[in-house]
Amino acid sequence: MRSILSQNIRRFRKMKGLSQERLAEKMDISTNYLSDIERKKGWVSPFSLVKLANALEIEVFELFRPQEAVAADVSSTVSKCLEDFSSSLRVSFEKSIKDSMRKIKQNL
Repeated sequence: MRSILSQNIRRFRKMKGLSQERLAEKMDISTNYLSDIERKKGWVSPFSLVKLANALEIEVFELFRPQEAVAADVSSTVSKCLEDFSSSLRVSFEKSIKDSMRKIKQNL
């Protein structure tokens, strides 16, 4: 659980373009405490989880959702959208999505 939580905090923080300092400031906690959480050295209270989710503009449950589940949801949504595309447009779109996902993974 702690590993999933720390990975998701870091992932969502980076997606929002927030430094640890800025996120800690939004949560009214120390940067060291946030750093400990992201490095699996610290744990958070339920109250802090709510503050964290609010600061990241997400739902609390998303902090505990394994990354594989997120990827599966994205893949399912993209597949549904592609059903309406022509064959050539679908190939082009899939390539673009794969390139984007590769870049996102490199930045995580």
